[in-house]
Amino acid sequence: MPIVVRIDVELAKRKMSVGEFAERVGLTPANVAVLKNGRAKAVRFSTLEAMCRVLECQPGDLLEWVPDEREAPHAASAASR
Repeated sequence: MPIVVRIDVELAKRKMSVGEFAERVGLTPANVAVLKNGRAKAVRFSTLEAMCRVLECQPGDLLEWVPDEREAPHAASAASR
């Protein structure tokens, strides 16, 4: 999946547990695990806002776009144009 969720990195920086994070954001620990493990298909802006508020970070600190290996040759040829 080209979008990588970096919640675990931000939690580690703050020494915050998944349980505490889930409670403060208003999610279940199971739903936080779904996000952390990259199994989520979508995230609501209100949830993203709550995560950023709790972690005092920007959305880009939590989400990263990584090119899919299958897309890499196409992206390289487009960049050379």
